[in-house]
Amino acid sequence: MTDVTSDHFPLRDLHASRRYFTRFERIMGHLPRVAALMQARGDLDPHEIEVLTTYVQQLGYTFRALSMKYLLVGRDTGRPVAPLSMDVVESGFPVFNELMIMANDAHQAAQHLENMPDSDALKRRMIEEIVGRREIPTRLQFAMSQRLYYEELARGELFWARNDPRGKVLDATPGRLRYLLHWAVYDSQVNLPTIYLMEVEDTGGTALGRDTTRWPEVQAHLMGQALGGLKLVTIARAFDRDFDDLHPKRLRRLHIGPMYSHEYTQQSGPLREVLAEASAASDQDWALAWTDEVLESERVEEEKSGWFGTVEREIFALDPFSGRGVDTGATRQERAIILPERPYQILAEKNPAGFASVTKYVVGPTGSVLRY
Repeated sequence: MTDVTSDHFPLRDLHASRRYFTRFERIMGHLPRVAALMQARGDLDPHEIEVLTTYVQQLGYTFRALSMKYLLVGRDTGRPVAPLSMDVVESGFPVFNELMIMANDAHQAAQHLENMPDSDALKRRMIEEIVGRREIPTRLQFAMSQRLYYEELARGELFWARNDPRGKVLDATPGRLRYLLHWAVYDSQVNLPTIYLMEVEDTGGTALGRDTTRWPEVQAHLMGQALGGLKLVTIARAFDRDFDDLHPKRLRRLHIGPMYSHEYTQQSGPLREVLAEASAASDQDWALAWTDEVLESERVEEEKSGWFGTVEREIFALDPFSGRGVDTGATRQERAIILPERPYQILAEKNPAGFASVTKYVVGPTGSVLRY
């Protein structure tokens, strides 16, 4: 892929499109092993692992659905097939509009499937065209790819542009229930999936999950604050102020990506040289970065509420070690990257500035993952 002149690039070439989706399929397959290493080190607890694994699986299903949609891009199918548009500068992921279109298609998936021939009928017609007419059944292949696309959408459990908050009980102590709330968005500004996890103590009279008033309000509030440009401390303090009987003890945000590839993206800095050298082997030409932000409550202070009442307010710890808490709005912020062996070796040899503090997860030839 050459001559990339804008942030958004359409993947019009059939082989480039298929390689792109194959690459993401492999990357998504490695992430559960990365999560297991993080759990072994105590970076993630079992509840967080369960949530994150679910979102990673949903991302994988989303890419699989899109790969079916664009399976025959660049081929003569009897009608123009619009190519996938990807962000070659900010993320390496599909642009936000792709997920919006997919969500709209999902609402009409049942109707499309009802009006399409089933898979067996399409296969029979393809065999007849290949054997009887000795022609490549491109139009039937396109019809099959679209059927598979809508079947994936109909199954659900995909990563959407908005994935509304859900809750999981961590501690059922009466009068102070503890929940893990989680939600996710596809950030439209940088075209990256972003996952949020919040541990909350509930001192309300009715459990949050059964509260028909508070729960919808909480969901709406959290989705309204799910903006990558907002600092975690801004999100947590706003939540703490808006809900007197819900106390955010810990807020975590993971930005999944960018994905870098010499073939597909316009990376700058040391990674450009690293991936350029590694790109001779196409299966080695990639790296996926992510950022993990964590904000934790340091203590609780009581504040007057009304004439006689008091409410608990959280005081959050801001990056006590590096002194950058005011800038980051988090207790700590960590960057990590997963990449194959060859680009890691080149990266280690060059030892560029700025990468010493980045955690590296290296994928071996057999698919094993090691942490450096």
